[in-house]
Amino acid sequence: MAKGDPTHRKSGGWRDRLEMWRAGRKPVATGFETQPEPRSIGLYARGKQLMAGQFIVGGAVVEQPDTAIWDVPFADADVQRQTHGFGWLDDLAAMGSAKAQAKAQGWAFDWLARYGQGRGLGWQPEIVGRRLIRWINHAPLLLQDRPDTDRAAFMASLSAQLHFLARRWPEALAGLNRVEALTATITAGLVLTGLSAPVAPALSALAAHLDAEVDMGGGIASRNPEDLLDLFTLLTWVEHALAEVGQTAPVELLSAMERIAPVLRALRHADGGLARFHGGGRGAEGRLDAALANAGVKPMPSAGMAMGFVRLTGGRTSIIVDAAPPPQGSALAHAALGAFELTSGRRPLVVSVGSGAAFGAMWQTAGRTTAAHSTLGVEDVSSSRLGPKGQGPFVTRADTTTLRLFPGDSGAGVHLAHDGWAKSHGILHVRDLMLTKGGRLLTGTDKLTPAPALDKRGTARATTRKGGMPFAIRFHLHPDVDARLDMGGAAVSLTLKSGEIWVFRHDGSAKLTLDPTVYLEKTRMRPRDSLQIVLSGTARGLDTQLGWTLAKAQDTPLAIRDLEREDPASQI
Repeated sequence: MAKGDPTHRKSGGWRDRLEMWRAGRKPVATGFETQPEPRSIGLYARGKQLMAGQFIVGGAVVEQPDTAIWDVPFADADVQRQTHGFGWLDDLAAMGSAKAQAKAQGWAFDWLARYGQGRGLGWQPEIVGRRLIRWINHAPLLLQDRPDTDRAAFMASLSAQLHFLARRWPEALAGLNRVEALTATITAGLVLTGLSAPVAPALSALAAHLDAEVDMGGGIASRNPEDLLDLFTLLTWVEHALAEVGQTAPVELLSAMERIAPVLRALRHADGGLARFHGGGRGAEGRLDAALANAGVKPMPSAGMAMGFVRLTGGRTSIIVDAAPPPQGSALAHAALGAFELTSGRRPLVVSVGSGAAFGAMWQTAGRTTAAHSTLGVEDVSSSRLGPKGQGPFVTRADTTTLRLFPGDSGAGVHLAHDGWAKSHGILHVRDLMLTKGGRLLTGTDKLTPAPALDKRGTARATTRKGGMPFAIRFHLHPDVDARLDMGGAAVSLTLKSGEIWVFRHDGSAKLTLDPTVYLEKTRMRPRDSLQIVLSGTARGLDTQLGWTLAKAQDTPLAIRDLEREDPASQI
């Protein structure tokens, strides 16, 4: 289960208050075994937003500069709940200013006064665990120049929350949430003087849980690359905390890290960011590389598939294709089967719209549709469909019917077919992608063909219906790409900030347009306007096939110096 999934038990009730009362009667740590260090990485841009009092409420930006984060009227209870995990503390710490420190201290001790006895929304085990980790990571920032009474209250609450979590972690949802709760139990038990009793049972539970949650290929059920990075990062923290006290991590933990690391490398684009699928983002800049470096797992050759994704590389170009069904039962999964992303050097070119969870329910639903991904869609019907309320898990899921990989000396390719419209329209979508060895040319073919599992009468209705079936192949572009129609509307020229030029062409069997779209990223306050290349047409026969290419212009150097970085302060 991914963080942010709306399925949570209620918290802040009398059981939580009773448990905290009991925890408050147990031993209190006298200090830290080792000097806390901020291992979690925050974003300067988000810190700046918090300092300005800017919050997203119900999909809109509101400014309440003099309001504590606990008093912001978030429309979504889950968003409010996440604030109790103190993830925002990473972002204020990234500011590195005295004013940011003052705000962090003010909000933290305000929380302690309001909710420290077990009240409020933030008492799910994973939320308590997230809060414990941030409090420990940023203890020097929170305690600097505070009076002795505040220091004592902080250590008492930190200790009580550890005792609370040592009893409550089994209530955390299986998957990332439980790993987060167990990680906090272990790391807090190791670092707080005299409170190591919960460490051994939590380590045993974590070892058993990892065997069940991380498959033999290093993947997890959510198929969310950022979830996998979060889980991997938590494991590196556990290993590091154990090493600091001279202990060795369990073999199950080390084995899980060894399985996960190659998958993360396969899901990393050429610019170091993760592929954005199934609710995941690119990951905070530098976090992936830091986690891989801290883990010390040696790079291994990729087998071609990683957690249901195919990676194609050539030169400085990386392509990641979603080649497996959406995760079953996930309320965050996307209808992205067959979609791809392409990055050239340090510049994303073809992308997914991304998760709209940070911008409200309507944006979240829109981001889950097939039209929000760089692939083919039929009649504005997604390949996997949501129920009538437009939320929750998919009620029907597309499945991969054919998958073949083509590694070779001249390049690499993938042949993929899925049945997302087999029952509704009687057709399969077949996609072939081939990237040359130098990474200069991507050749694509998209075909709509009769689904063999249907009877002839059903197929005939679907493929010969009056007027045919409208379809559209979409290529969503990153907002930093400068796109314009060229060659009398027969091609699109794409200029990256690095100076690279790519050209999109097609075989002329569809209508080419350059249409508006959006790019959703949780580090921004608002969706970013962008453009998408659209090939649209109508399928009338038994087979409809379109060919297209995306090629680096011949006059663009193979490798150019790309030194321009986006100003973090501009990410608002």
